[in-house]
Amino acid sequence: MSSTLSGWDNFYVIVGSSAAALTGLQFVVIALTSEVRSAASTSTLGAFATPTIVHFCAVLLIAAVVTTPGHTVLTLTAALIAVGLAGTVYATTVIIQARKQRGYKPVLEDWIWHAGLPVVAYVWLFAGGVFVPRAPAAALYCVAGAVLLLLFIGIHNAWDAAVWMTSRAARRSRR
Repeated sequence: MSSTLSGWDNFYVIVGSSAAALTGLQFVVIALTSEVRSAASTSTLGAFATPTIVHFCAVLLIAAVVTTPGHTVLTLTAALIAVGLAGTVYATTVIIQARKQRGYKPVLEDWIWHAGLPVVAYVWLFAGGVFVPRAPAAALYCVAGAVLLLLFIGIHNAWDAAVWMTSRAARRSRR
């Protein structure tokens, strides 16, 4: 298994570091806009901002999992399937939470980036885990695609949340 994983270290160092840095920035944005939050926006943040942190952390977790030394086919398969399954379940619960919140009315772009694409990424990750025993090299490209998709989802959604929170703060300050 280690010969198949060789060469992926740099990729996962880059995406894992990016995810960790972007997670920190998201915390800063949330902290700086704390005066904007209200009871109504708590469920909205839970539906739209919290999943962004989870997606960044999933990228960091997958980077750690794939670069862990001494993997066997079984351990890598189990880890990727577990993260993919957990992510799919989480992304599905986020969709339910987004439908229940009343602080923001999502548009099509929101449903694509905050609901649809995360499910696709986690299912894709799960599929990559399933295919590790049959075609490990191809499966690792599938995992890499899922990781990049989660990273770009996080970047898009973090920006979306920052813009939403700052525009909300601007509206409040004009009152």
